[in-house]
Amino acid sequence: MITLKQETQITGNGLMKNKPCTVKFFPSEAGKIRYFVGGEEFEANTDNVLSTDHCVVLGKNKAQAMLTEHLTAALAFCGIDSLDICLDEMEVPALDGSSKQWVELFKDAGINKPLLYKPQKYTVSEPVYYLNGKTSLVILPAEDLFISYAVNYDHKDLRQCFVNYNPKNSQEIIEARTFGFYKDLRTFQMLGFAKGVTIDNTVGLTDEGYTTELRSDKEPVKHKMLDLIGDLYLTGINPLNLKCQILAKEAGHAVHIKVAKILKDKITEC
Repeated sequence: MITLKQETQITGNGLMKNKPCTVKFFPSEAGKIRYFVGGEEFEANTDNVLSTDHCVVLGKNKAQAMLTEHLTAALAFCGIDSLDICLDEMEVPALDGSSKQWVELFKDAGINKPLLYKPQKYTVSEPVYYLNGKTSLVILPAEDLFISYAVNYDHKDLRQCFVNYNPKNSQEIIEARTFGFYKDLRTFQMLGFAKGVTIDNTVGLTDEGYTTELRSDKEPVKHKMLDLIGDLYLTGINPLNLKCQILAKEAGHAVHIKVAKILKDKITEC
């Protein structure tokens, strides 16, 4: 059971509604990730996913936590599996659009990891997959963890493009920012979404390239992998502790969560 050494907090605006939210984190021995919002308590797991339309929304009754995927990905990369999270608004801050500031926050607070700690490894009892047209997500037993994410977007740099995960490029995945086609931004904002988008927290895809300099090569694809890791964390098992091949192609949050719901019943200890 891994938690923080001390309480910590951070404040920022949400990506969708642009409302300020303070998130407080408390060390816990409950052995689970718990959210406390508007007087309600709910766990970070697939049973409590309310929506995947524009981001992952967790909640119970009328209490919600929107845009949880970057936070849960940070928990996965830090190996944290026991924590209480309190929000004073219903949308998690976007911060810089990646998991970078969340990871820095947790490391600054200190991660209570026992000396010589070795995480339990898991695999799957049988293949888990979702196939639908151009979209696919397949998880297979393997000797080690291998993740590959592929996209084929209408953009000069993102046609038939893929990224593979390995520990050496984990920092590039952690700091990969959310993205979208710049031409669609005004439409989303007229519909009431993406009000908190800035040039600092979102990579805009344009005909010429991008609205901001990339942090690393293929940053948008690395962000898709970041989202996948955050979403699969909702199985209750850190996906970075799996001995599996995870092969994804243009599988957004809805598909990630569909597969996660199947996956959680197929996970076995190695």
